[in-house]
Amino acid sequence: MRRVLILGGTAEARALAADLAGRGLHVVSSLAGRVSNPRLPVGEVREGGFGGPDGLARWLTGERVDALVDATHPFAARMTASAARASEATGVPLLVLRRPGWEEGPGDRWHRVPSLEAAADRLSRRPGARVFLTTGRRSLPVFTSIPGVWLLARSVDPPEPPVPDNVRVLLDRGPYTVEGERALIREHRLDVLVTKDSGGRMTTAKLVAARELGLPVIMVNRPPLPQGVHLVDTVEAAAAWAAQEG
Repeated sequence: MRRVLILGGTAEARALAADLAGRGLHVVSSLAGRVSNPRLPVGEVREGGFGGPDGLARWLTGERVDALVDATHPFAARMTASAARASEATGVPLLVLRRPGWEEGPGDRWHRVPSLEAAADRLSRRPGARVFLTTGRRSLPVFTSIPGVWLLARSVDPPEPPVPDNVRVLLDRGPYTVEGERALIREHRLDVLVTKDSGGRMTTAKLVAARELGLPVIMVNRPPLPQGVHLVDTVEAAAAWAAQEG
């Protein structure tokens, strides 16, 4: 039976696991374990890291994996780099599945930046800003030391304590609605949105609400992919590749 390892944790990874399992492939989905109570995919699930690219290479060889699909979050740059190195070391074919990024439309006021640090620098030029921060709990320390700003930080799991006085943490999990995002922005008198270019349909409500209410958006661009990796942006293309590759 053909064996496929999916580096997952995204909706696309879950859909891919279900598709491949339905085709009769042996699918193992690897979850990093960074989110409590994750949504589990169909098939075998492995939680926790591999110990870097060398550990992943050993696992691929020991488990006789035929194909490797990196369907992690678009900002999981370290995992993608490890996958590329492990693939090169073992000869196991690698495919990267990434949902399309967001594109600015009429009425949007986006400011694209290359990193979280660049986003924090731009915020530092807006004293008194009330910020809707949706970049994930692990990124919070990048922003908490900016003087004169107030942050509404939304995440699935709580950040590491202590949480500064200028931060309010909102624990929530999507999908979100435009109506709900508008109400949240108005309730907290937010005047700027900071987010990552994660892509996907589920998280566009905040961008639509920001457009309708005239909020500027500081958009953190995705990290570049390792050179030479094969990339697709649909589950269908990834399933066809994984089922036929080799």
